[in-house]
Amino acid sequence: MWDREAAAEAADAWIARYVRAWDTNDPDDIRSLFTPAAEYRDGPSTPPWVGQDAIVEGWLAQKDAPGTWSFDYELTAVDGDVAIIRGRTRYPSSTEKSRQYDNLMVIELTDDGRARSFTDWFVVPDAAETDE
Repeated sequence: MWDREAAAEAADAWIARYVRAWDTNDPDDIRSLFTPAAEYRDGPSTPPWVGQDAIVEGWLAQKDAPGTWSFDYELTAVDGDVAIIRGRTRYPSSTEKSRQYDNLMVIELTDDGRARSFTDWFVVPDAAETDE
C-alpha cells in the first residue's frame, strides 16, 4: 500500500470523486469508485450491496437530486489502506429530508484508488446541535 502521505492523497481524491458521483448520479461515476466485488453499506448494520451493479442500483434507488444537499468533510485518519472521513450532510428545509447528518465514512481502498469496502456511519444530531 502507500505511505501515509500517499494514502491521504488517495483518500482525498476518492472522496472528491464520491461527492461528484453523488452530484451527478451517473452510473459510470458511481461504478468507477468501487472494485468489481466491493461492498457498500449505507449504515453500519445494514446488509451490504455487493458488486458494482448492486452498488449502482442501491445508490440510484435512494439518490439525492443535485442541489438538494451540501456536504462538508475532512479526512480524519488513514492507516494503511483504510481511510476515515468525517462529514456533515445538510438538506435544506425546502427538501423533503430537511435535516442534517453527521457522517463517519470508513473506506478500504485498493492500490488503484478504488474502494473495496465502504461503510457510512451516520447520526442525526440533536435539534440543538443543528441550529446554526
